[in-house]
Amino acid sequence: MTDTVLEVRNLRKEFRGVVALDDISFELRRHEVVGLIGENGAGKSTLLKVLSGIYKPDGGEILREGKKVTFRTAAESAAAGIGMVHQEQSLVTSISVAENIFLGVEGAGVAAGVYRWGTLRKLAQDQLDKIGSPISPKTRVEHLTFAERQMVELAKALSVEERADSEPVIVLDEPTSVLEGDELEVLFDQIDRLRKFASIVFVSHRLDEVLRVSDRVYVFKDGQCVAVRDRSEVDVDELHRLMVGRESTAEFYHEAKQTAVIGEPVLMEVSNLGKTKAFEDVNFTLRAGEVVGITGVLGSGREELSRVLFGAEGFDQGSITLGGKTVGLRSPVEAVRAGIGYIPAERRIEGIAQGLSVQENIFLADPSTVSAGPFLKPRAAAAAADEWIRKLKIKTPNRGTNISNLSGGNQQKAVLAKWLTSPKLKVLILDHPTRGLDVGAKEDVYGFIRELCARGIGVILLADTLEETIALSHTILVMRDGRVQQTFDAHPGNKPRPVDLVEGMV
Repeated sequence: MTDTVLEVRNLRKEFRGVVALDDISFELRRHEVVGLIGENGAGKSTLLKVLSGIYKPDGGEILREGKKVTFRTAAESAAAGIGMVHQEQSLVTSISVAENIFLGVEGAGVAAGVYRWGTLRKLAQDQLDKIGSPISPKTRVEHLTFAERQMVELAKALSVEERADSEPVIVLDEPTSVLEGDELEVLFDQIDRLRKFASIVFVSHRLDEVLRVSDRVYVFKDGQCVAVRDRSEVDVDELHRLMVGRESTAEFYHEAKQTAVIGEPVLMEVSNLGKTKAFEDVNFTLRAGEVVGITGVLGSGREELSRVLFGAEGFDQGSITLGGKTVGLRSPVEAVRAGIGYIPAERRIEGIAQGLSVQENIFLADPSTVSAGPFLKPRAAAAAADEWIRKLKIKTPNRGTNISNLSGGNQQKAVLAKWLTSPKLKVLILDHPTRGLDVGAKEDVYGFIRELCARGIGVILLADTLEETIALSHTILVMRDGRVQQTFDAHPGNKPRPVDLVEGMV
């Protein structure tokens, strides 16, 4: 029995002349956890799609347990014992946990030619037990939290062992991107359990977590593997340097560009705002060039507040004032007309128009700058799109490329460009704007936020981490149980500590 359970040799993949994978070689050993890191567009997602049978490589070979294999479909990949947990969850919410785990697995739950629910649930319970999950296989997925659904995704990926002759290979694509605190610890415990009977590829932008769980780390850059390191050989700073080609600096958050906003005009004033069963009595002002950070744990009410401020949800208490005028914000259309933009956390679902090009997405919110009345000016639109692609460093073959083909980080930059092109923009709400982005793309986003402030635009920020909130904000609201518990001045030279914020969150 070979010690190498999965090997990729000299893999190559092109898209219309653009090289996504350039002579990639990769090895996964038995019961090993291998970390895979790289900037958005480095080739990580392309490799995963080749391994899962979605893309066919243009060169090279894949070996499973020493034998050459070809995956033309996802089913063939699963039949070879490769299970995927994708960044965007793929569960069917209207059916049970057991049904989801074995969805598409022919013969699962069938005994003597008869479909038996008890058999299916027992098989599902076996998978859940292996990862230490307390979830009942009878539960409908719609009743689970996001973290619990992640457990089901793990069990589903592990179910490939039921149809393969070899030990499973589990690929985890950004499994921690929306998990916090205790949820992270549960996932790390599950990975420790998994590695006893599976081999794991762990893809993440959180470098500290990669070092925590991985035995070795592969670093991708511009479609090539530029380094392979044992965990003992590197630290977070070295991985950062290998990924982006430069050192991590103290100016990661561009704090030197943060200026005081005391005395600047008030763009938005929120007074005693409330929404039944979500939040109540929220008060704050947002000045020109100011970043107001809103932090809190899941269920604190901050997500609902951000959606109310964009008109995506209604409110039943208090008022919102823009430029001195009270507004109802009964819909996102009304909010956009009032000069409010919104970048959602679920960019693939709410942020981009899948099926449209990069250029079409850039001018989706406000095409007025490249239009004459109702008619688009093609040359002006093309030139402006190219300029934004250059300015925001969007990696795309061209402006006409379907935005769905871009990496997550480049999609996020296009969503940001959608609002930056609008001359009407006064307030931009950013809901987890760096979720799933690599450190280089994060630093770019931080720079764009500083540029927005320099233009006099106000920013409402729901950040991924407390450090991000503190570094970027002028004012911080800490929410718990639907109420603002504390308000911090976070101007330069007066930054609170993460522990100060935590006191109001729990």
